[in-house]
Amino acid sequence: MNSSALQSKEFEEYFSHTLSDYVTAIAWSPDGTTVAATNAAGDVVLWQNGSITTLQTGNGESVDCVAFSGDGQYLAVGGQDGRVKVWQNYELIATLENSPAWVDRLAWNPTSNQLAFSTGRQVQVWDADTREILAGLNFESSSVLGIDWRCDGQYLAIGGYQGVKVWNCQNWNDEPYILDIPSVSLAIAWSTDGKFLASGNMDRTITVVESQPLIRGEISEPWVMRGFPGKIRQIAWSDLTTKQGAPLLACSSVEGIVAWEKQADDSLGWEARVLTNHVDVISAIAFAPKSLLLASTGADGWVCLWKKAKQVAQILTGASDGFSCLGWHPQGTLLAGGGENGELIIWSKITRGQGFGG
Repeated sequence: MNSSALQSKEFEEYFSHTLSDYVTAIAWSPDGTTVAATNAAGDVVLWQNGSITTLQTGNGESVDCVAFSGDGQYLAVGGQDGRVKVWQNYELIATLENSPAWVDRLAWNPTSNQLAFSTGRQVQVWDADTREILAGLNFESSSVLGIDWRCDGQYLAIGGYQGVKVWNCQNWNDEPYILDIPSVSLAIAWSTDGKFLASGNMDRTITVVESQPLIRGEISEPWVMRGFPGKIRQIAWSDLTTKQGAPLLACSSVEGIVAWEKQADDSLGWEARVLTNHVDVISAIAFAPKSLLLASTGADGWVCLWKKAKQVAQILTGASDGFSCLGWHPQGTLLAGGGENGELIIWSKITRGQGFGG
C-alpha cells in the first residue's frame, strides 16, 4: 500500500530539520512546547516555536535516551560515555558518572522528580530535588533492557534475562516482586491505568499480568501470547479503554504489528488483530494520547497511522533510509519522528472535524 491509495489526510508536515547523525531518541515536554532529540554523534537539541537550539554538541559518543520529568522542570539524557546529564530549565545542574557502563535506559517517576537509569546490571534511582542517589537496584541476571514506572509512581519495573522485577518505591530495600519469563524480556510497559504489566520477549511471546495480584505476591497465571515471526521489539498501551474496560495492547515483531483486545471472560484472554502494511523492520510504535490512533514506523521510511488500531488511514514519509523513533505531543495534535540520516520531522494535525483518532 502507498500513500496515494489512501483517501484521508489528517496530518501534514509542519517542521523539518536535519541533525548531524542518526536520531536515537526523542521526547516531548509535558506542556507540549518542546521536543528534545538526541543522536549518535552525542548532540542534544531542542525544538521550540519552530526553531532548533543546541543544548549539547556531541563528541562522537552516542546519546541514546532522553526524558522530561513529569513536571517538565528537568531534562535527562544518557549514553555511550556512561554519563547521565540533567538540565533544570535548560541549565545543566548534574552530571552523573557511570563509566564504563553504557546508559541506554532512563525514565522519570511520573509523580516525583526521581530518575531511574540503567548501568549495566543495575538501575540507579536519583532524586533531582535532593541531588542524591536513593537506591541501587541489582537486576543481576543480565544487563537491564527495560525500565518503566507505574502511573502512580509507586512501583518500578525492570526487565531483562528471565523476566521482570518490580520494586516497591516506598521501600527500596524490600525484595522485588518477580514476573518469571523463561527467556529474555526485551520491552516492558505498565498500562496507562496501572492495571496491567506487559513484557515483550525474545522467545516470540508476550506476557501480560494483572498488577494487583503481582504486587500482593499472589500466584497469578499470566496471559502468554504466542505465534509471532520474531522477537518482540516494542510494546505500547492505549490511554483509552475498550468496552471491556481494558486498554489496547500493541506489539511489533519484524515488520508486523498485532493489536490485542482483552475479552470479557478472563479465560479467553486477549483477542489478536494483525496489522500488516510495513515492508521492513518496525522501530517504534505509539498510541496517540487519549485515542486509539496508533502510529508505527521503521526501516521502510513510512510512518503508518492506524485508525482505531485497525486499518491504515495515512502514511507519512520523509526519511529515505528509515525512521528510528517517534513521539506524540501530549495532546496528540503533533507527531515527531527521527530518521536514520538525522531527519527530525514534526507533523501537525489538520484542524477540521473530528479526524480519525477514534
